[in-house]
Amino acid sequence: MILKLDYNSDLPLYVQLRNQIVIGIGVGGLSYGERLPTVRQLADDLGVNAMTVNKAYAILKAEGYITIDRRRGAKVCTVWNKQADFNSKLECELELVISEASLKGVGQEEFMQICSNIFTAAASKNHPLPE
Repeated sequence: MILKLDYNSDLPLYVQLRNQIVIGIGVGGLSYGERLPTVRQLADDLGVNAMTVNKAYAILKAEGYITIDRRRGAKVCTVWNKQADFNSKLECELELVISEASLKGVGQEEFMQICSNIFTAAASKNHPLPE
């Protein structure tokens, strides 16, 4: 999986890294149970501080996307627990995206088509969710 970080963005690098890994899992670029690079290795590969990677991994672990074992390292979760507050988080994030789209002149039909295209593409590349 190729990670794309924008070093000139206002979005912190650890957030960008977290987002890229979630997208990688979502579209099948990272398989369930797949090992992630060590913190040091990924930091070196991306040219960032190890604390940046460590923070991204800690968030991913807290959100249930990865597991971390000191001896075995980080890997993509094979068991998914839908967190009760995920729908609330999803609604908040969608509210922002929809507001931005509306302000830029994107209509509801166009917005829904874009969402449908992205969802379909991700679902077609994604591995079946573990039970």
